[in-house]
Amino acid sequence: MNINDNQKQIINEWLEHSQEDENNIIALLEDRDVSPSLVCFISQQMAEKNLKALLLFYSGDYPKIHDLTKLGNLISVFDKQIIDCKEYFITLNPYYIGVRYPGDFPEGFSWDMAEEAYEATKKIKEFVLGKIK
Repeated sequence: MNINDNQKQIINEWLEHSQEDENNIIALLEDRDVSPSLVCFISQQMAEKNLKALLLFYSGDYPKIHDLTKLGNLISVFDKQIIDCKEYFITLNPYYIGVRYPGDFPEGFSWDMAEEAYEATKKIKEFVLGKIK
């Protein structure tokens, strides 16, 4: 990819913010003194940041959207292998809005859900870093 220094800087900023999210997720999973919904939300955010970094890497731009499937579809124009992450998008997408509105998850959140969300976002991170690095 032919990217300029400004794009490299922004890609690195997205990845740094993603790493901050991951550090927070790890701390929350260890302590478990908050609602597991917070881990689910931050996991979705971490995935979004990684996908925007990859889209910037490929296209030089990224939209201000939060839907991981839509971001994946935009990336698929440049890299068809992103389809391998589809199940992770499906796992994480509900956690962007859903965790913030009472009633959207009447069954509540569990630590199993939080751990699954973290595992999904780690897989997306691995995919992205494998392409960018």
